[in-house]
Amino acid sequence: MRTWLFIVLLSVCNTSLLAQVLNPEAWRSEPLTYNDQVYMQRQHDSIDALARRHFGRQLNGKKDNDFAVMQRLLDENIVGAEQVTELQAMGIILGQLLKAEKGLIWVIYTDKYGRSRALQVPGIDKEFIFPATQISRKAEVGIRVDVRQVYATLLQAVTDIRNKPPF
Repeated sequence: MRTWLFIVLLSVCNTSLLAQVLNPEAWRSEPLTYNDQVYMQRQHDSIDALARRHFGRQLNGKKDNDFAVMQRLLDENIVGAEQVTELQAMGIILGQLLKAEKGLIWVIYTDKYGRSRALQVPGIDKEFIFPATQISRKAEVGIRVDVRQVYATLLQAVTDIRNKPPF
């Protein structure tokens, strides 16, 4: 039975997926697909639409503005702890700002837990940052989210990755 299952897996899976099945500690990264890019843009647009509707303001890609807009959405409970999709959309916006500031690359990171959008420092292939969940995880457990502090933590993680010895 196991041999048959292995043959089926081998015939329908690509090598990296098979490696994940056989070695659950394995991971892989790959470029964003077109659908990932569209999804991330829709997430950004959903937060922008909330800001326009509630405050008459918009996201503009500038840190001070975008931090203030997201913080206000959180502080006024327009986006609450139960709205995981919107909270993760805010994480994507933080990631977009970080990408622009530090020259990072969005990738898809897949491991035994599933598929995630992550930021990668160019030239460093085993270290990733996961901004999409940084706000949602705090909010879900009742921690008041300070958008600037979350960004500062992500920024420090990028610095740490870049300064890590190559061995």
